[in-house]
Amino acid sequence: MIKIKLMETLQKETVAELLELMNRVNYFETLKPNNDSFAATLKISSYAELQVMISALLKGSITLLQTETSGKAFPDAMVLVEMALQLLPNDEMELLDVVRRVGLNS
Repeated sequence: MIKIKLMETLQKETVAELLELMNRVNYFETLKPNNDSFAATLKISSYAELQVMISALLKGSITLLQTETSGKAFPDAMVLVEMALQLLPNDEMELLDVVRRVGLNS
């Protein structure tokens, strides 16, 4: 019985030390709460770089799907395609359509 209480005390102290360390240092800064999920910031220098990133994700997905042998490639490719989809600048694409229409009407 004493051994169990000692173990419980040590576990509580370890948890308390861990919580103190977490509060002292800014860990867990990459993922930000976003409703029922998390968001991470990706720093990109330009739309050209964004296009290269999206293209690389899609090309990697295509390669995975073309060389798929074990059945594992499909989930990996899906993750890459989902990332590419999230990176697509939808609002900017709408703006380009408006700019194109205005340019054609001039």
